[in-house]
Formats: sequence, structure tokens, C-alpha cells
Amino acid sequence: MSAERFDARACLLGEGPLWHPERQELFWFDILEKRLLSRKNDVQRDWQFDRYASAAGWLDRDALLVATETDLCRLDLTTDALDPLVPLEAERADTRSNDGRADPFGGFWISTMGKQAQAGYGAIYRFYHGALRQLVSGLTIPNAICFAPDGSHAFYADTLPGKIWRQPLDRHGWPDGVAELFIDHGPGAGPDGAVVDAAGHLWNAHWGHFKVSMYDTAGNALRDYRLPARQPSCPAFGGPELNQLFVTSAREDLGAAATDHDGATYVIQTEARGQAEHRVIL
Repeated sequence: MSAERFDARACLLGEGPLWHPERQELFWFDILEKRLLSRKNDVQRDWQFDRYASAAGWLDRDALLVATETDLCRLDLTTDALDPLVPLEAERADTRSNDGRADPFGGFWISTMGKQAQAGYGAIYRFYHGALRQLVSGLTIPNAICFAPDGSHAFYADTLPGKIWRQPLDRHGWPDGVAELFIDHGPGAGPDGAVVDAAGHLWNAHWGHFKVSMYDTAGNALRDYRLPARQPSCPAFGGPELNQLFVTSAREDLGAAATDHDGATYVIQTEARGQAEHRVIL
């Protein structure tokens, strides 16, 4: 189950992979280059924005919800029109959007962080039925937003302290009680983006460690999947059988140490089956 290069376009900060279940197409971002990329078979596309963008959810076959540094928008994939839906820390020039994913209830969770990764600037929001509400504050690099298959829990991480939390949810997908510490890696482990498969296993990319790790429902490590890129950033399941794990990566801060592997997007054939990405309901 070795990682193969899926797309060689080098991203300075690849993030936010999304497998669109109706289009059978992978979308992902290069945050620092303000770009959205996609690939379906041998067809590559890209969109250039005027501001940082980092994560997406699918609205229908021809539209995405896109999170930028100032707002959540609707991107029409046929006309390329980008229309604002709701502001996201638009009054703050020192923050941007980061990790995000749709929940099983039709909501969309999106994190923000300081553009210089300032301590405590990070937050997590939920966009649900047209309204945006802050759920968590005081983080630094919020990541790993993903959801249990039955909708009972959400997960999120703060990369610098190396912690991943599990947040119980109510029947409408809102936090219900206090978040529980799920995995405490400690500083330096670099837990970045994550996804949960159909069996409830959490798959977490480790920034700086050439790997994606798989954990059981109790947080026990089961297996590491190695990549040739030093800074894997986020995984997403896709493919016709949802058994392909796509992983973005980054060249950011590597300088002369960067290789042709860094910044590319990879695919791993797995024995697991992922969840189909949930649709965002406006």
C-alpha cells in the first residue's frame, strides 16, 4: 500500500482535499498561492483567487462551498463565479481560514488561524442553515476536523501542542458537553488534517513526519502509511469504491531541502472504505 503520485503540481501549502461524490473528481487547495486545483482522470483544472482559500464542501454537482480568509462563498464550477454567502472574520487582516469539512447533518465546520500562526488566534466555526456560529476559540493551528459515521462525535486538533479532541454532538450536530482529549501526541508530532473512515477509524496526516497514521475508535495507533513528502497535510477518501486515500502535501518553509516529492498530491490504495463526503445544505 505505497503512496503513488496522483498529481505532480507542486503546492506551497496543499490542503483541503475533497472528493466530490457526484462528479467523481478531487478538489484541493494551495492556500498560500490562493488557488483551487482539481483532477478527474487526466483532466486538470485550477482557479485563481484574490485571497487565501483553504477548504470546501459540495453543494450540488456544479457548485462548491469555499472557505476563504474573509468569507464563505459559493463557487459555480460551470461559470467560475464566486459569490459570497457569509463573512468569516472579515474584520481581521491577521487571520485566515484553515481546515474544514462538512458534517453528517449538512453543516460545514471551518477553522481559522493567525497568518503567522500566532498563539491563541485559532477558532472553529460551524455554518448551518445559512448562519455561522463560533464553537471553539483559543487554539493556535486548528486542524483534523472530521466526524464519526453515526454523527455522534466530531474531532479536531491543535497542531502545535499535538492534541486531538473528540467532541460529542447532539442530534442536530451541535457540540453537546465538553470535548474529550482523544489523543495526546505532545509537541512536535504535528497532527494536521484528518478524516474518519466508514468503520470509525481516524486517519491523521503528520506534518513533518512523512506519514498518515490510522487510529481505532479508542485512539490506539493501528498503522502508519508512509509518503515521500515530508509535510503531508490532509487526507480524504475517494475513488469509485471510496478505498483510495488522497493526501495533500506542502513545500512551505523547506527551502533548499525541498524535493520534487514535496507539495505533490498522493493516493494510497487501502483496505478501508471511507465515508462519502457529506453535502452542505444551505
